[in-house]
Formats: sequence, structure tokens, C-alpha cells
Amino acid sequence: MTSIAQRQELQAKIWKIANDVRGSVDGWDFKQFVLGTLFYRFISENFTNYIEGGDESVNYANYPDKEITPEIKDDAIKTKGYFIYPSQLFVNVAKTANTNPNLNTDLKAIFDAIESSANGYPSELAIKGLFADFDTTSTRLGNTVEGKNSRLAAVLKGVEELNFGNFEDNQIDLFGDAYEFLISNYAANAGKSGGEFFTPQHVSKLIAQLAMHKQTAVNKIYDPAAGSGSLLLQAKKHFDNHIIEDGFYGQEVNHTTYNLARMNMFLHNINYDKFNIALGDTLRNPHYGDEKPFDAIVSNPPYSINWIGSDDPTLINDDRFAPAGVLAPKSKADFAFVLHALSYLSSKGRAAIVCFPGIFYRGGAEQKIRKYLVDNNFVETIISLAPNLFYGTSIAVNILVLSKHKTDNKTQFIDASGEDFFKKATNNNILLDEHIDAVMQLFDSKADVVHVAKMIDNSEIAKNDYNLSVSSYIEAKDNREIVDITQLNAEISETVEKINRLRADIDAIVKEIEA
Repeated sequence: MTSIAQRQELQAKIWKIANDVRGSVDGWDFKQFVLGTLFYRFISENFTNYIEGGDESVNYANYPDKEITPEIKDDAIKTKGYFIYPSQLFVNVAKTANTNPNLNTDLKAIFDAIESSANGYPSELAIKGLFADFDTTSTRLGNTVEGKNSRLAAVLKGVEELNFGNFEDNQIDLFGDAYEFLISNYAANAGKSGGEFFTPQHVSKLIAQLAMHKQTAVNKIYDPAAGSGSLLLQAKKHFDNHIIEDGFYGQEVNHTTYNLARMNMFLHNINYDKFNIALGDTLRNPHYGDEKPFDAIVSNPPYSINWIGSDDPTLINDDRFAPAGVLAPKSKADFAFVLHALSYLSSKGRAAIVCFPGIFYRGGAEQKIRKYLVDNNFVETIISLAPNLFYGTSIAVNILVLSKHKTDNKTQFIDASGEDFFKKATNNNILLDEHIDAVMQLFDSKADVVHVAKMIDNSEIAKNDYNLSVSSYIEAKDNREIVDITQLNAEISETVEKINRLRADIDAIVKEIEA
């Protein structure tokens, strides 16, 4: 099945499930149940494949639970990070979903058992709370047990109908596509409830390529505002042939998206010992200080949010912010995330960060931070993207590429906001592979292209008050029609002559009538 066909089938099935539960479950809450069920099905099938080991004579789903020995369970948890008994598998629960009067409590017990199976093992933190947002006893599903069971059964049976073979063989990012589809269909709510934590796959692909450019191997990749993990996973998807030696790291402050990020790791066959996603405020309580530096950093931090800033006097002495000599404004944390990423970046790596355009030209503390970045030659490239690429905002964002291994004292500016760099779509504009390739070619070559790309000496940026706005250095193409004045004057003279002749003819006719 082609990627287009798979995506269309996925969307049709999800919309059918949505219609089955419409009116009882809020659209944004509904997202949690669909994604949680997709995850439940995936780990069930993935675990079954592990136990069966390719032996077609073994059918784990039909095994009695009592035949599972402690040794089998212990070995499986050490390898996979969790354990699922045959009776707990998605296929067996979905089979009787429509007739099980205890479906909601059975599911809760199963999810609790899967999570607790990791207790005392190295995978405990990676598994704990994974199903926290899939509350099968919630009144959001209905006020009666029958109502809850009916809607849970509709979701289970709907996900059961998805026929994509092995998850690993899919031509699409199943989880990401489901998330993206749900966000786009609940866009009004998504911008406030989680859309800001999601980076569309096509934008993620560009960011991952920028961060990983020409690196044949990286020690590890990190996202300080991980969201659902889409940026980290694009690095894996696009660079499977590269070696990400020590895995995937991220931190996320929102509990729901933190759980989604961990689910997403498992869904992409990244084992618990190859990822480390932490819950918490990256700016105030950063994790992974002992893990830095990172060879690749990708991030789409929330735009211009409030943070504690100067209200915490200890932060100015923080290793991340002290070198700049000033903290990001309390009402605009953007540069706090930038400086955090720079602090965690290795001497050979790159960080690619989605940024709100205002931070590149505003004065005050933000100007002082730009001065620090430019004077120390950390800014490799700033790319202006097309508008309306993200859910919940039509802003034309920028990508800031940081590097600590530049060989010249110049900064590259790329204007990728023109129609040659995106495709117009019904709801949101999109970047096709050809657009991403065009940007990457400009980024790699560092060549000047009229109206599109230019290398600017850092001394010139300093003279311009450290303004890093792309439009300050790249002249927009004049798309107005070029007019030939000589030809226009000739046409006007000819028109005037015609008018004069017509007037003379009209005057002659009037005189004849009056006579």
C-alpha cells in the first residue's frame, strides 16, 4: 500500500471512530483515546513478535497465561522493558470488546499491569505512567459503565480495523500522522491545548537535516522542548544509516505530551535503553546536564512564553545564561531556550531551533543576547520560512542554526518564504521534499543567490545594531509588472487621438441634428 493510500485509510478510519463517539467526548480528549489505543495495539504486536521470534508454529495470543514462567517474564522485561500476558494482548481484548461488561475496568487493570511489570527493572522510568492519559474510567467517556464500554469498544474495534501489516513496514509515520490529523481537525482547540507542542512532519524533516548535516555519526540527539517527540524521530527516520550512538534525549513540561513522546519512541522501535525523555521545566530544572554535550540538537520551543527570568537572581550565574551577561525578558523566554541549547551543544555539532521572528530585531536584553551570539560567531544561518506551516498559528517563523565550529566570521541568511519554497494547501501550507532539498542546497553551498540567500560579515551585523532579521539583509524580489514608459506614452497619445476624432465626429452629428 502506498503512503498516500495508507494515510487516506488512516484518516478515514479515525474519522469514523470520531463519528461513533461524537457528542460524548470532546475532540481534544478523544485524541488521547485514539493515540493510546494505537499505542496499546503496537506494543501488543511488537511484544508478540518478540516472543514468537519468527517461529510460525508459535501463536502467543493463544497461550494460557499460566504457562508463562517467571524466567520467561524476567528475560522479556530485561529485553523489551515491559511484559504483556497473552490474555492482556490488544487482539484478545478487542475480540470481545463489544460484549465485555467489564471492558473499562479490565483495560485499566491491563494498563496498570503493563506499567507495573517494569517495577524494579532499568526500564521502570521509561514505562511508568505511559497510560496515565488513557483513563478508561473517566466520565468523559460517559456517565454509566455501559456508556463508557460502548465508546471504548468503538475505539478498540476502529483501531483493530486498521490494516497496515507490521507497524515497522508502514510507508507513513502512523502515530505522527494520526496525531497530525487529529490536531488539524480540532485546530481551534489544538492551538490552546497542544498544537504548539507539535511540529508538522515536513518541517521536522528540514530541522533534522539541518542539525545532522554532514555528520556521519553523532553521540546523541537532544530536544529541550520535546513535545510529542516528532523532531527527534525525524532524525531517526531520515538518518537510519547514520549512527546515533547513545540515543535520543528530550525534556517536556507538559505531562500529556511527555507521555506521547515516550509512546512515540516505542512506536518507532526505539528500545527503552536508547531513549531518555524527562518530565519538567527545562529552563528552571534542566535534566541531562551530566549528559552534555550533544552533537545534534533540534527544537521548536513555545513562542514568547513567560518565565521566571530576573525574578530568580541565581539564574544570571547559571552556566547556560551567564556568558551572555543578561537573561531573556520575563515575558519572552525564546532566547532562554536558545542559550540553553547552545550550552548543551558540542564543539562539532549543530542546533536547529524554530524561533519567533521578533527575537531577531527587538531591542533590550534580546539585542544584547544577539550581540553575544554574533560576536562569538555562534550563528551559522537564519532561515525565514513561509507563513502558515504550523497548526494554531499563521506566523512565518524562522529557523536559527547554531554552530561552534564555523571557519569564517560570516552569518548566512536564507529567505525561504517565497512560493518556490512551499506548496499552498487547504488548511496549512506544506514543505515538499523538493523545497527541503532546495533549502539544504543553499545551506550547504553558502552561496549568494539574489533575493534568496546571502552571506553577511559579522562586522556588518554589528553596525546594524545586531539585527538578525532576514529581511534586513535580503532584498525582496519586486514582483510588480515592469512598464515600458516610452511604449506607454505612445499608447496614451494614440488613445487621445482616437478620443479627439470621436469627439469631432459626435460634434458633426450634433450640428446636423440641430440644423
